Amino acid sequence: MRRLRSALALATALLLAACAGRQPPPAPPPPAEQPAKPPVVVPPPPPPANAVAAGVALVSPAPLTAEQASRALRAFRISCPALMRRQDRSGLALPQDWTPLCTEAQGVRPGAEVSFFRDRFDWVRVGDGKAFATGYYEPEIAGSRVRQPGFEVPIYRTPPDLVRCTKADGTTGRGRVDETGTCVLYYTRAEIDDGALAGKGLELGWAADPIDLFFLQIQGSGRVKLLDGGVMRIGYDNQNGREYVAIGRLLRERGLLPAGGANMKAITAWLRAQPDGGRALMDENLSYIFFKELTGPGPLGALAVPVTPRTTVAADPLFVPLGAPVFVNLDRNEADGLWVAQDTGGAIKGANRFDTFWGAGEQAEHIAGGMSASGTALILLPKGSVARIGAARARAVP
Repeated sequence: MRRLRSALALATALLLAACAGRQPPPAPPPPAEQPAKPPVVVPPPPPPANAVAAGVALVSPAPLTAEQASRALRAFRISCPALMRRQDRSGLALPQDWTPLCTEAQGVRPGAEVSFFRDRFDWVRVGDGKAFATGYYEPEIAGSRVRQPGFEVPIYRTPPDLVRCTKADGTTGRGRVDETGTCVLYYTRAEIDDGALAGKGLELGWAADPIDLFFLQIQGSGRVKLLDGGVMRIGYDNQNGREYVAIGRLLRERGLLPAGGANMKAITAWLRAQPDGGRALMDENLSYIFFKELTGPGPLGALAVPVTPRTTVAADPLFVPLGAPVFVNLDRNEADGLWVAQDTGGAIKGANRFDTFWGAGEQAEHIAGGMSASGTALILLPKGSVARIGAARARAVP
């Protein structure tokens, strides 16, 4: 019995020892952290290619005053020759569509201007019709035809090496052909200011102040008041093909101007307060304008006809046929009414984006420099244009 007890005790001890030596299975490792998935970013749809792609709707005519209609009729008449031969990039009208209207415009009797615009056109909304308008004017700066002390800022004509060529990426545009025969981007504003065109005999004249010339370039045309009291009128001839950058927007984004202070007067004051005369900021606008001397009655717009104060508006030709009447209703009442699209601008891009022309002088400078207006816009087209566009769209749908 004792032997049995001993055997049992020994067996129990061995069993306990075996249990004590057996380790529990290791806990499974925590699951590896999965990297967070980046949020899905849906790119915005590309902007419409032209007015037809943006969408066109026929609407009722807006009320016009006799003064608005009379001014617009004079501008429309002088635009007609270009309007009837120019290939329209907006898709809104064909050159031959304008012929009956242009013929009729020559014979409109005084007092019948309002009915002409009200009854003889399709009034059209492009896209949502929401408009934004700025202003431009014809500035006057001090200058000289020859370089002399106090007049040492060159006013350049178009360089002969500024050409349209095809770049390495396959795009075609303004550029220059370098010594290897490769089409490259043309010089920036900073490079030109540093002397890239110096000594080539390209100077039309010499300005007294670089900031004044900078703003004249933005306006696209202006007057150079000469020392003998004469005036040399200069107008846009070409552009270097580089990006236009609005320095007022840069100052706003950087918090360097007071709220509501991004008008031309405030921007000019900021530039003049800088040790370098604001050159660093101006050089961020890569675009550079080349001029020609004008001898006609006034500055010329993109249609090569004189622009008219309070009547000419600059527009994007992809969204407005150049020469077409445009009606705007804005939160700046002085800009309300009927205009004619006779010009373009480097910053005037997209549907319902306009730049209103105010002429020359202090009042024009004051209105244009502070113009920043929102509202709605309508384009006036030859009768039947909307029906033709609708029929073309229907045929394109399979």
